Amino acid sequence: MSYQVKEISTKPFDGQKPGTSGLRKRVKVFQQEHYTENFVQAIFDSIKAEGATLVIGGDGRYFSPETVQTILKIGSANGVKKLIIGKDSILSTPAASNVIRKYKADGGILLTASHNPGGPNNDFGIKYNVSNGGPAPENVTNKIYEITKTIQRYKVIEADPVDLSVIGKARYGPTEVQIIDSVADYVELLQDIFDFQLIKDFLQNNAASFRILFDGLHGVTGPYARAILVDTLGLPEASIQNCVALPDFGGGHPDPNLTYAHSLVEVVEAKNIQFGAASDGDGDRNMIYGKGAFVTPSDSVAIIADWAHVIPYFKKGGVKGLARSMPTSKAIDLVAQKKGLEYFEVPTGWKFFGNLMDAGRLSICGEESFGTGSDHIREKDGIWAIMAWLNIIAAANKESPNELIGIKELLKKHYAVYGRSFFSRYDYEEVSSEGANKLVALLDGAITSSSLANKTYKSKSTNQDFTIASVTNFSYTDPIDGSVSKNQGQVVLFDDGSRVVFRLSGTGSAGATVRLYVERYVGPEAGEKVLAGDTAEGLKGLIEVALEISNLKEFLGRDEPTVITSLTT
Repeated sequence: MSYQVKEISTKPFDGQKPGTSGLRKRVKVFQQEHYTENFVQAIFDSIKAEGATLVIGGDGRYFSPETVQTILKIGSANGVKKLIIGKDSILSTPAASNVIRKYKADGGILLTASHNPGGPNNDFGIKYNVSNGGPAPENVTNKIYEITKTIQRYKVIEADPVDLSVIGKARYGPTEVQIIDSVADYVELLQDIFDFQLIKDFLQNNAASFRILFDGLHGVTGPYARAILVDTLGLPEASIQNCVALPDFGGGHPDPNLTYAHSLVEVVEAKNIQFGAASDGDGDRNMIYGKGAFVTPSDSVAIIADWAHVIPYFKKGGVKGLARSMPTSKAIDLVAQKKGLEYFEVPTGWKFFGNLMDAGRLSICGEESFGTGSDHIREKDGIWAIMAWLNIIAAANKESPNELIGIKELLKKHYAVYGRSFFSRYDYEEVSSEGANKLVALLDGAITSSSLANKTYKSKSTNQDFTIASVTNFSYTDPIDGSVSKNQGQVVLFDDGSRVVFRLSGTGSAGATVRLYVERYVGPEAGEKVLAGDTAEGLKGLIEVALEISNLKEFLGRDEPTVITSLTT
């Protein structure tokens, strides 16, 4: 049977440049006539669409079902052979990466704006992943962008919409469509990675003394958490909350940090819950939080790396190497050094880890922005990180049957061996782009002129002196393909090893976001009391100096950050 392919005339829209995680804009921008169609056609024009098999899914946010039907119309007209779609257009980002790899698809289109709010007045996003399951590299996203600047037409086939709620096979024009269970393949993957029986035994034997609470923040991970924690591990229904995925995330901000995941923090503290965890809108981020015990993402990935030997996946395949994004604290570096492993410092963006994984040089990695993962897929993976912690805790308790080991105890043991990197991130969201650019220009000027070198600043509140050793703009040469990424963030390094990093972020859809990262290392010789100290107190002087150096409050017109990623006093 032949199907009529229509060509629809259009014109370019400004600003359809994908960032590190795709194109993100307000829903109303995507709803403009031809806007979404232009970008989808640009994706198909930038790849070999004819005969391709692609995976479609997303976090279920507002405007997703309509966009799936748009992809069906345009994909079929461009010769796509098969589309594998998550039921109800739902596939978490990690699950989609797994499906791409498992079914050997040519790539995937993910409808997500990650941790950004959803709903008719909030954010939507379209992201293309390549055949390894990871985010498209810059040569692909640049090609998509160039096409959006000159596009004059897009192609469609008009047919009846596909019912996305029915698992099974269908057709859209000449294209085969397979609607799959959104959860099953992912649960099977994790069962091959972790020791589920060990975890289940520990949780059942300590049901009264070690309780768990997972908060889905009404994002995509709710069904996955239910399938794993309740259906597979046998935990009670009370172990999960906010696990119904909603198009507007229940009106919340689905970002698992201490500011936006307060629904988890409040219940954990009020009910004395030993292990709490949350994930974000699309399922690739995580937060670990127990009663009075917050784990920074930097410490989390370091502890997972240190305990990797108790996880079956790494028992079998070993640990090839470790890595972190540049702003993330150096805690994982210390683990790598002690274990004699290769380690890497890369720019922000999971695609940089993917190259190292594909080359067989990286197993475990993380970002301070609550992203943790391994080479089991090519995306960060929130549920994976949570299960890694449960596997580690279960193994630690098997080794120490007379003492209940929880989050606090693991942190204490880790600091006693490796020392502690006091770390926090301050986010200033939706600030003036003009002010943000002035801040960057000030720091770039200091790099060019070396005007801050060897300059000493004194904190007024703590009386600490901080002498600047260097100011640089981080650049990265990929050891696999030789590509160079410049201007990845201004780094102010002090002579005691402390550092502050400034970055303009591209993950929002309105205004600019400036992120300030602060890190101060204290060695294990400092003793338990110092190592267990309050993060805010440990960083207070350094933060004051960072604000003074950058004139941040003056440039951004903000006295306080929107988000602080550590506990505050």
